[in-house]
Amino acid sequence: QLQLVESGGGLVQPGGSLRLSCAVSGSTLDDYALGWFRQAPGQEREGVAFISGSDGGTKYEGSVKGRYRISRDNTKNTVYLQMINLKPEDTGVYYCAAEERRGPLNAFYEPSASGMAYWGKGTLVIVSS
Repeated sequence: QLQLVESGGGLVQPGGSLRLSCAVSGSTLDDYALGWFRQAPGQEREGVAFISGSDGGTKYEGSVKGRYRISRDNTKNTVYLQMINLKPEDTGVYYCAAEERRGPLNAFYEPSASGMAYWGKGTLVIVSS
């Protein structure tokens, strides 16, 4: 059973940067696909970035490509989300999530909130001047 704990959220001005962390316990990362979802007020939870715990392959949602970077440190059992050039529409609660998956994130991998088995409690990101 995985436990996921997010940290690093906060208030940032438009154009600013933040790095979120997701500390994972209960297992190593190798047998999981991990990702970050965000949920803006009144909106559904959407996936923004995903990473294979085994080979580090990544997948991004269109609006964050070039601005977000997901990475993992298997020695620390931690997944990161580096966000740059933040926009007000990036505001929301960011959740770390995981599902069992061995192997790369190939072209047929379509992550979804309903497919994730493990969730953190979220960290709030507010992008505002």
